[in-house]
This record gives sequence, structure tokens and C-alpha cells, in this order.
Amino acid sequence: MKWTDTYQIAEALLDAHPDEDPKTLRFVQLREWVLALPGFNDDPAHCGEKILEAIQMAWIDEAD
Repeated sequence: MKWTDTYQIAEALLDAHPDEDPKTLRFVQLREWVLALPGFNDDPAHCGEKILEAIQMAWIDEAD
């Protein structure tokens, strides 16, 4: 997975952290969790606030 695979990342986060509310998650924690996902192999330096926001919004959509 790469940073741009927002929906794939969101699905993986939902599976890995089913009891977490993505609306209350801090971006620092979100970034750490994405980096820890199995199959994620993108450069950590390529992540910015807009990417994390897109992942968070996708996760919220998936959780609903």
C-alpha cells in the first residue's frame, strides 16, 4: 500500500482497530498506525496533513 491508497488503508485500519473512533484520532497516532499496517511500504516522508485527513475521512466513511 501507498499513501494514496486511502480507501485500502481505511479498510485495513478498520480491521486493525475496530473499536477506535476515527473522528477523535490525532494525526500523529493515525500516521503511526498506517506505518504499522502489514503491506504498507511507502516512504514516511511522503505523508502530509492532507493525506492523513483523506485517510481519516475514508475511515469514517468505512465505519458508517
